[in-house]
Amino acid sequence: MMDEQKTTLTTRIMAAMIVGALLGVFLSLQSPESPFVQEFLVEGVFSVIGTVFISALKMLVVPLVFVSLVCGVTSLGDIGALGRIGCKALVLYLLTTALAITIALVLAVSVSPGGDFIISGRGESFILSPPPPLSQVLTDLVPSNPIAALADGNMLQIIVFAILFGISMTLAREHSGRIIDFFGDLNGIIMKMVELIMHLAPIGVFCLIARTFTLQGVDVITPLAGYFMVVIAALLLHAGGSFSLLLRLAGDLDPLIFFKKLRAAMAFAFSTASSNATIPATLRAVETRLGVKNSVAAFTVPLGATINMDGTAIMQGVATVFIANVYGIGLGMGDFVTIVLTATLASIGTAGVPGVGLIMLTMVLTQVGLPVEGIALIIGVDRLLDMVRTAVNITGDATVTCLIAKSENALDRDMFNDPAAGVARD
Repeated sequence: MMDEQKTTLTTRIMAAMIVGALLGVFLSLQSPESPFVQEFLVEGVFSVIGTVFISALKMLVVPLVFVSLVCGVTSLGDIGALGRIGCKALVLYLLTTALAITIALVLAVSVSPGGDFIISGRGESFILSPPPPLSQVLTDLVPSNPIAALADGNMLQIIVFAILFGISMTLAREHSGRIIDFFGDLNGIIMKMVELIMHLAPIGVFCLIARTFTLQGVDVITPLAGYFMVVIAALLLHAGGSFSLLLRLAGDLDPLIFFKKLRAAMAFAFSTASSNATIPATLRAVETRLGVKNSVAAFTVPLGATINMDGTAIMQGVATVFIANVYGIGLGMGDFVTIVLTATLASIGTAGVPGVGLIMLTMVLTQVGLPVEGIALIIGVDRLLDMVRTAVNITGDATVTCLIAKSENALDRDMFNDPAAGVARD
């Protein structure tokens, strides 16, 4: 009875997402301007419940990441292992991002979206502040005030402070025994909070999806159908192809089991369009369902949510080709290499900056001499695409986490292969 009840939670989340999308499309087609739809449903019920749900998820992110990361570092015991895991994570995240944008460029060049696009002047205006210099990004990694970093939710600064705090606790173990036990107990309490909020997920997911599709509708896709479909195809190809091959070849892990156990977290990512807000669900999935030890997952998942942007890189690749086609500007092989390098490195250099996806795209367009104003052409469908690419981003986080855990002997293969593992906590 317990397994049946818990199994249906993931099913209810997926069902809520589908029903919410269908309802949103129906409302957008039937009565999009109705006061009842706009004021009572969209800006009332859907907005309030969806906002409360996202706030509840975000409420957990900072304490969960900080406490879980401190516990993970102290449980390693060997400080050298932390550096090894960090290097592996950084290399794998960069490689998957480079692979993602390469797939996007190959597909975009083959299909050539935007060749018949007519600029009608109805696109939204686009104003974006310039990206911060690399020197500022590097100096901002270390928090001058860790309390402020925790209050502001600055994820990179929180990660740096938590690692230093965990290392200090490990080195001063003779003085930190009770503190280590305290963090262990606190981590268990926070994970219980995650479970409580997960049980409200179907309602929150339904309202978020219904509101988005009511506002966006399907008519927004029509003028940009070619661009939209190429981005979706590249995202699906990378998620289903690249990650499956990496899991099978590099980790000797079954991709079907992986995707089945991660689908609830992917639904969270799709509905919230926020990798950071999905951290609680992603952490929970890789630890309780996929069998990754907290010592690895606590580091790689928050780091991936901050710097791993496979889905965003795919959007940038396709958007660059699309904008070049619209403006009739040819791109050579050197431009494509520049796009791959710029987008890959920018995913690290602009991590944690608000509007990071558009900032990265601005950098890419500038590097290859394309008009930045072209971004206004794709803003209309960006919200829908953002939902899909966020799901791809967290799938990449989980893939890299499993691969690193396998290489560090921190992956419980029996738990990974057991379809019932972690179901009691779903």
